[in-house]
Amino acid sequence: MLRGGCQRVGARLRGLRRGPRGPAEIARRGVVSCIDPSMGLNEEQKEFQKVAFNFAAREMAPHMAEWDQKELFPVDMMRKAAQLGFGGVYVRTDVGGAGLSRLDASIIFEALATGCTSTTAYMSIHNMCVWMIDHFGSEEQRHRLCPPLCTMEKFASYCLTEPGSGSDAASLMTSAVRQHDHYILNGSKAFISGGGEADIYVVMCRTGGPGPRGVSCIVVEKGTPGLSFGKKEKKVGWNSQPTRAVIFEDCAVPVANRIGDEGQGFLIAMKGLNGGRINVASCSLGAAHASVVLARDYLKVRKQFGKPLANNQYLQFQLAEMAARLVASRLMIRTAAMALQEEREDAVVLCSMAKLFATDECFVICNQALQMHGGYGYLKDYAVQQYVRDSRVHQILEDEKYCCLQSWSDWSEPACP
Repeated sequence: MLRGGCQRVGARLRGLRRGPRGPAEIARRGVVSCIDPSMGLNEEQKEFQKVAFNFAAREMAPHMAEWDQKELFPVDMMRKAAQLGFGGVYVRTDVGGAGLSRLDASIIFEALATGCTSTTAYMSIHNMCVWMIDHFGSEEQRHRLCPPLCTMEKFASYCLTEPGSGSDAASLMTSAVRQHDHYILNGSKAFISGGGEADIYVVMCRTGGPGPRGVSCIVVEKGTPGLSFGKKEKKVGWNSQPTRAVIFEDCAVPVANRIGDEGQGFLIAMKGLNGGRINVASCSLGAAHASVVLARDYLKVRKQFGKPLANNQYLQFQLAEMAARLVASRLMIRTAAMALQEEREDAVVLCSMAKLFATDECFVICNQALQMHGGYGYLKDYAVQQYVRDSRVHQILEDEKYCCLQSWSDWSEPACP
């Protein structure tokens, strides 16, 4: 009996040495099942996630390359998406929004980004702008501005960054001087997504002294005299959304278009960016998820040395590490989204951490997927290169490290603890 027992233990130990564990276990079970984005969701969330995935596959993915190469802004597609509630995902229902949570929004944007990351990123910015009006605007402003934005009859752009103020957003110089019942705006905004195409510009401008307390938020509508736009920027990615400078030259805007009180603009801008960071990180998730699937499928069909690359253990382990990075990023983003929805004290830092971590990790995933494609991955015939280009900018915009590190000692309601 003792000898038999030892033999059984020895067999188990040998099985542990050669059996599937860690990366090999992921490879054995299948990468796609391990990165299933529906895990942990309730039935309602699974249902609208399915709707978003189907929409992305049907209405976005077949046109993604054309939008990128021809630099087309897919207005008709976005209006179709708005019919499903994707124009105002976390906007209140009385003004046409879907009334969903921040977690729900993350789930939707991740799914849509598998079809076109660039276009979904713009849609997420649009959603952020509509929420800012819905949350901080008056009842008159909410009911006047939000309904056409939720249907995407009109499009919105977020105007914070200036040529001389990027991460140091509180040093912005665009001025708004009050004259009777109007503000006269002068200055310019840089790198504005949707610039020139959008109908509503949510503008942070200086109505008071230096620093964050002097900033107000004003809605400027397209066609206002004194509003103009710079040339369309030529970008590495994000080509389905136009990017231009937005210029104000003695641009007269009614005081009725100010969102919130004077001096509240910087708080509004930062509150918007809390959700914006979750949104753009979710777009990175979608790009990374699609890239993992593309890499897996390519490894199955590409043969070298007489066998599929999928049989190569080194590549199996790399694919497993990509899956682990993706799942870790998704968990971090969803944790932050729930914290923001619950208005927890740690929500701002969690949103910043999630954006920092996920955009970095997801870019690594996309880039590794391209590498697995070899020379083919560098051709525009293969979608993986577009996910790389479109997700790269997510590591640059909405600077989360600044938010985590900056001291807001002069701000009564800090954007970060």
